[in-house]
Amino acid sequence: MDGDSQTRRSFLSRLAAAAGLAGLAAQGGILVRSCVPNVTYDSPSTVKIGLPESFADGLTFLPAQRLFIVRDSKVFRAVSAVCTHLGCTVHADVQQLTDGPDPGARPHLQVQQFSCPCHGSRYRADGTNISGPAPRPLARYRLALAPDDGQLVVNLTDEVGASFVLTLS
Repeated sequence: MDGDSQTRRSFLSRLAAAAGLAGLAAQGGILVRSCVPNVTYDSPSTVKIGLPESFADGLTFLPAQRLFIVRDSKVFRAVSAVCTHLGCTVHADVQQLTDGPDPGARPHLQVQQFSCPCHGSRYRADGTNISGPAPRPLARYRLALAPDDGQLVVNLTDEVGASFVLTLS
């Protein structure tokens, strides 16, 4: 009976030790999980940027999105302001033009080229890289109109080709 008692005692001891270790492992998992936030602080991928009429002909820079909106009458394009070399914000080299010889014509900006202040990359007005260490053209993003309020919406995860434009009727 003493041998049977020892066997039962050792079994219960091992069972208690295993339960204790399982509890410690569960607590450790909870502790590690608490270090990972439940929310993401990434900026949204789809952003409303304003009504089409709020953008002047030419170029508008949106610093919060690091984005250029290029407008030519009813045609819109969204070009990234992030250099494809190391992610610096490019600057637009622009020229101010007027719509015609009329002295009351509206002035607007025409992009000559984009240039990166960090390492000297240069891009054409359409975003194509022409010099410097930049490995590829500036990204262009899909633009659409929001059906609820008519604002322009840019999808910062949907890169499009150089021929993509949003034409309003």
